Amino acid sequence: MAVYKDNATGTWRVIYRFTNWKGERKQTQKRGFATKREAQAWEHEVMLKQNFKLDMTFASFFELYEADKKQRVKESTWESKSHVIRTKILPYFGNRKIAEIEAKDIIAWQNELMAYQDEKGKPYSADYLKTIHAQLTAIFNHAVNFYNLPYNPARRAGTMGNEIPKEMDFWTKEEYLKFSEAMMDKPRSFYAFEMLYWCGIRSGELLALTAADFDFQKQSVTISKTYHRSKGRDIITSPKTAKSNRTVKMPPFLCEEMQEYIKMFYDIKPDERLFTVTKSYLNHEMERGAKQAGVKKIRVHDIRHPYVKPTTKKFITFFEVFGQPHSCP
Repeated sequence: MAVYKDNATGTWRVIYRFTNWKGERKQTQKRGFATKREAQAWEHEVMLKQNFKLDMTFASFFELYEADKKQRVKESTWESKSHVIRTKILPYFGNRKIAEIEAKDIIAWQNELMAYQDEKGKPYSADYLKTIHAQLTAIFNHAVNFYNLPYNPARRAGTMGNEIPKEMDFWTKEEYLKFSEAMMDKPRSFYAFEMLYWCGIRSGELLALTAADFDFQKQSVTISKTYHRSKGRDIITSPKTAKSNRTVKMPPFLCEEMQEYIKMFYDIKPDERLFTVTKSYLNHEMERGAKQAGVKKIRVHDIRHPYVKPTTKKFITFFEVFGQPHSCP
């Protein structure tokens, strides 16, 4: 590697050569450093990463972690992980050398997060604190397993937050029917929540549905993909887990409703999305409908909870348990 001053701009640049994993020699450069010291510091970090030396900063190791892990998970999963790491972990540990971070440092970080309150005095939930800690633990595990870090200080410190088991929040059938009646002023919203409630599918699975996914003769819908929006792009991927690929039985009345809904479209193609809205739209509509119907507010995700057996997490068909929409459960 070498550090040079660009006389035209007055800034510094680093030119470095390396051998990639294929054994090929490569050369690249990094421009725009305000001082020689900044350029040399960056050069030093690159050399540590190339040689896998854990004298590097935590921020530099995160770049290695990202290169190793990003292509192995879904884009939406990485976005969630990366957001937590960049906002809750890197600001605290980014400039520390990863090999020098100890369990006592993790505890100090945990205490700061557990003491946090927003402008309304609301702290982070126990679930969120556990999520943050899990991301830090995963990074240190990677360093231990693949880069010879002696031990995982996050694991040694232990997780944070005392999680109190929560009761599963959902609507009774009577509450849902009040809500669905309030939704009838917007057909798209009405049919969307009918699918969510009676089939127990996730919102991303709903938003990925096409006409080709329905088999009205067999009274079923195939769940084989999920939707999310990222950086202005619509992205369709496989479902959350392999077991999420499934065929869901539909009650006859819902088959009729969905056939009516599909007929509302002019010349729709079999592979076109039926619900071209976002998760934010569903959240807004759920709040609107709950308020109008006078039922308790729950999350869109919670609407599918009656479908999951608490002990086995096994999916069951709602109408098989609760009957037709206007019969007594």
